[in-house]
Amino acid sequence: MSANNPAGSANPSGSVVKIGAKKCKPFIFEVMVYSPEAGYKAEIVVERGCTATNDSVWKFVFDLYKKQAAGDGFDQLVHVSYRALTAQENAAVVGMIDGMSDAQADKLPALHDAAKNFHDTPTPETKAAVLGAAKGVVTAEN
Repeated sequence: MSANNPAGSANPSGSVVKIGAKKCKPFIFEVMVYSPEAGYKAEIVVERGCTATNDSVWKFVFDLYKKQAAGDGFDQLVHVSYRALTAQENAAVVGMIDGMSDAQADKLPALHDAAKNFHDTPTPETKAAVLGAAKGVVTAEN
């Protein structure tokens, strides 16, 4: 062990951020789990990350799972992480902490369908469709 690396690992990982006037604290908040159709489940999460300058980075996360043929478990099919790009999108993602609006929830079936399609046919076009559908959920009321 050395003074610079007390744990003795060759490549320590982690995040160190100086706390100043801005106080950003990362967190993950599960908004909802639902069944978009028989044999599937989806998890919606709001994620807050922090930049090196303590600015918030907001993400809308959608994970799609399919029930295993044998057993009670689920296999993850697709992970979608949509980073808010504008102040309006940031506000919409932050607002999901209190629950999704009806307009946002109405857009979830399109995201589910796009994610299933991407899983079956992972192309740049189907990836773009998934990200577009995720943006559609976030911006449903804008």
